[in-house]
Amino acid sequence: MRLRNRKASPRPKSTSIEMLDEDVFDSVTWETPSAPPYETTPTRASTGPGFRQSNAEGSEASSPMDPKWEGYLITSVKDPIKELSDTKDAYVSYLVHAESNLPIFSAPVCSARRRFQDFVFLRENLAKDFPACVVPPLPDKHRLEYITGDRFSLEFMERRRQELERFLQRLSRHPTLQRATLVRSFFESKEWSVKMHQHIAHPPGPEPAPSLLDNVSDALLNAFARVRKPDERFLDMRESVDKFEDSLTNTERVWNRLRTRTNDLAGDYHDLAVAVQGLGFLESGITDPLNHFANTVLEFSAIVRHATQTSTDPFLVQIHSLLQYSHANRAVLKLRDQKQLDFEELSAYLSAVSTERDRLSAVISGRAGSSGLGLAAYIRDRVDSITGRDDDRARVERMKKLDMKIKELEEAVTTAHETSDAFSDETLREQSIFQYAKKAEMKEMLTELADGQIEMYKASMEEWERIIPIIQRIRVDA
Repeated sequence: MRLRNRKASPRPKSTSIEMLDEDVFDSVTWETPSAPPYETTPTRASTGPGFRQSNAEGSEASSPMDPKWEGYLITSVKDPIKELSDTKDAYVSYLVHAESNLPIFSAPVCSARRRFQDFVFLRENLAKDFPACVVPPLPDKHRLEYITGDRFSLEFMERRRQELERFLQRLSRHPTLQRATLVRSFFESKEWSVKMHQHIAHPPGPEPAPSLLDNVSDALLNAFARVRKPDERFLDMRESVDKFEDSLTNTERVWNRLRTRTNDLAGDYHDLAVAVQGLGFLESGITDPLNHFANTVLEFSAIVRHATQTSTDPFLVQIHSLLQYSHANRAVLKLRDQKQLDFEELSAYLSAVSTERDRLSAVISGRAGSSGLGLAAYIRDRVDSITGRDDDRARVERMKKLDMKIKELEEAVTTAHETSDAFSDETLREQSIFQYAKKAEMKEMLTELADGQIEMYKASMEEWERIIPIIQRIRVDA
């Protein structure tokens, strides 16, 4: 039985090069400052999928929200090896390889061996250091494989290798994450465990001090609160994300159904080949042509199965991975809404405290009582009267406390407003970056799917064209 294996040529995983005008994460310290313009000589094709060159001639004027790259970073994961195989602490290590012209890297080519937990540390700390970035997700732990012990099988290790490679490629395509000191250490450091402890002890950005928002958020905010004045730009983004994820989910469901039916069809063709071969033993005059036909049907069944394994299955894996990546993007949009919600709730809290302060001031000066200021103010006055705290001295003391709280709240509101605006700007840039990455992955994914389908149909045509002359030579007596 003949089966043609067409080995796809490796595609360069390169990003475009654009000079970064300004650092968008001031709280994170870079290993080296932004370098002046310099000559670059990419080791691979510079027409990476979905990315543009800043030094390309005739390029259009870019928007402030367009992604800007300082260099390229080409990554790969290969050579999975089982370490400590004779012990209960056995694990799999992977060789991570990087080629880059970024000034943060000390050498243009570097590599190191890392295990899955190292990838987890990298992902979690990047998410903490860069909360406004869409940090790509890691593959699932596949608990079943850990229970059965199959996590050391060649198939599982290869599948994990591909998923980890996709994770690093997404990092390398990101103009901010590719320059992170932790990413550089991940590829270069020979003492990675030391670097991890140093990063935990001395994170790149200063630890945020406890703020007034932290003290009042539990009382004010809850999971069901909604933004009062939503920004139309981010509403459109959320709607776009919803439609994109729905489309991916539907595509995944349809192709899973198609995969099942294709496997059933391949099995039916196999059964047909066996039946035709049995028929050939009965028809002694055309035994040889029938056997050739049975072999062709059997070969066609194998071609269909091969296409499922090499084309459909990787496509489904990439669809699912892209869906998880989109979930990470949705989480950033949700976090931006939370920043705006913090500002709105603090503003409302400040307004309520100011109103209470004005009420006390009016009562002390004799200009007004609790009438006209709401039921809550009236009840408070009655309670104070019953408990004996309605004298002017107690009111003056409360006013002083309210004045201090108002001052704290004003500072907190100003900080929350600045944080919300800055996070919104970063989110807009991040959406542009995600759009470039999404288009690049979809182009690559659909190209590989099309190549697999073309290969299958070409191989099928060759097999059927080869059997046609044999069938035509069968003599049919009148």
